[in-house]
Amino acid sequence: MRRVIATALFTTLAAAGAVHAETWKGYSAVSANNLQWSYDADYSYRDAKSQRVVALSAVGKVAASPRMGPSAPGAADGVGSVVALDCKAQTILLVSGYSPKKPLAIPDDWRSAPSKKVESAEDKALLAAVCTGAENLPVK
Repeated sequence: MRRVIATALFTTLAAAGAVHAETWKGYSAVSANNLQWSYDADYSYRDAKSQRVVALSAVGKVAASPRMGPSAPGAADGVGSVVALDCKAQTILLVSGYSPKKPLAIPDDWRSAPSKKVESAEDKALLAAVCTGAENLPVK
């Protein structure tokens, strides 16, 4: 009986870990300070209401020891944002930002906020990375 309970517990914990997996993919060049922007491929999805691609992006220090980012909201080294991208119109909308001192708070009315044309090199790189294969992302 104990084996059954232990097996069920480990299976549940393994499944929970898989749900919260983070697959960070770098999309910017590494800066002179060894900083690089990445997006979490496991978080990205297509928003059913707005048809935009929603992505979680964060900054990390490459080859830092101990590791420093990229990390999701709530982590001691998590600094980033959630953005909504219109791949066809090439626009970006900042949904919310986060840092260790500022928890992620996504407003209910984010879809009505104005978007802006993608102009910076980092935003262009994010758009290119996230929109490639966007048709295969889950719709939520």
